[in-house]
Amino acid sequence: MNASLVLERFNKSLALLLLTALLIVMLFPFAIVTINAFKTPAEYASNGPLSLPGGLYTDGLRDFWDRVDFTNKLINSTVISVSVAVAGIGLSLLNAFALGIGRVRGRVWFLIFFLMANTLPQEALAYPLYYFAKSLGLYNTRLSVIIVFSVIQSAFGTYLLTSVFSTFPREILEAARIDGCNKVQLLLRIVTPISRPTLSVLFVFFFIWTWNEFFLPMILLVSTSNQTVPLAIAVLQGQHNMDATTSSASALLGILPCVIFFLLFQRTLTKGITAGSVK
Repeated sequence: MNASLVLERFNKSLALLLLTALLIVMLFPFAIVTINAFKTPAEYASNGPLSLPGGLYTDGLRDFWDRVDFTNKLINSTVISVSVAVAGIGLSLLNAFALGIGRVRGRVWFLIFFLMANTLPQEALAYPLYYFAKSLGLYNTRLSVIIVFSVIQSAFGTYLLTSVFSTFPREILEAARIDGCNKVQLLLRIVTPISRPTLSVLFVFFFIWTWNEFFLPMILLVSTSNQTVPLAIAVLQGQHNMDATTSSASALLGILPCVIFFLLFQRTLTKGITAGSVK
């Protein structure tokens, strides 16, 4: 057998082995949380966190669900995350169209501004955003979080889409203009459909990033009825003593919706990453 072929097979096998090991390491914490979520407190105390549960104990899940009114928190997180994903994509699309397609003056400085906005820590935004929400009467409302994170996420989306639109074939744009397309039609009928794979990737990212946010929602949402899932879990663990199994149940319920969303849009995400900006 050819030595180069043997070496190629060995490299593929080694790469597969390393990826499998990496997958096990990444899934191990999630598996431990899932196992402990279905244990009784007595099983956890006697056998430790690595043992398998003797049965399907769901009292911890039900207890946590009822104590935090998890249905309400789930609705809040879903409404906020979907709204931010849609609004963030809309803002990113309009900004990137002006910078990447329209080639406005000073586009480089605008891109530098959006790039710097991506690196700005949320701690630096807490004080002005608090008084911004207070002055507009939006404090302790879901709308305040939606507005803030739509703008924050659109900074990254604008930078990414502008880099895509700057390489957009000018021939397609000129042909559309000759056919009578104005700027709005050019955006809606030409640029947006072709950029759909990239927009789908941004939608998934914006949703997951917003779902996992904790710091700014903690400042802007103080009432229990408006809290999101991560905030409700942290507040409950800080106010009440919970056993290890209930804590594992809370962690499982907190991450499970995000995992389900990712699995549902996995094919869309894969196509968006592998597809080119022009078909």
